[in-house]
Amino acid sequence: MPFFVGITGASGVGLGLRLVETLLPIGKVHLCVSSNARSVATQETGELSFPPEVALWPPEALHAPVSSGSYRLIGSVIIPCSMGTVGRIAGGISSNLIERAADVALKEGWPLILVPRETPCNTIHLENMATLSRAGAVILPPMLTYYHKPHCIKDMEDFILGKVLDRLGVEHTLFRRWRGET
Repeated sequence: MPFFVGITGASGVGLGLRLVETLLPIGKVHLCVSSNARSVATQETGELSFPPEVALWPPEALHAPVSSGSYRLIGSVIIPCSMGTVGRIAGGISSNLIERAADVALKEGWPLILVPRETPCNTIHLENMATLSRAGAVILPPMLTYYHKPHCIKDMEDFILGKVLDRLGVEHTLFRRWRGET
């Protein structure tokens, strides 16, 4: 079954790109990149390019298969997820494909994983995320961890991507799992 990945205009576009690369060998990936994400990408990663097997949809493509609950998905991930997107999803607004795919995931009860990129968070951000958590979304901020002894940024990204894959029920070897103290 396929996945949906939405990339919005928050810092961390590279995380979304790496998730797409990681999911492609597992299943079909439907991808939507917001115009703000494209702008951020030019600053963070350069020009965006995607493998031909990715089903790339523009934000206005509300006719895309992922806009309907009758089109089954393993799950939907918005990575990175801007606080504007968090707020619109929490408010039930589906003005573009990313927001609609999130709305469909919530109504159908399949995994919706939001990787919000903002710090610090104000009370409105926190309340919107709490609303989405109560509605069934997984809020998975890209928190830094050190117990797995990362050597570079890629190691830290792999930990976050591994946590996303865990929530999707996808096996991976992106990080070494905790086995207890030795």
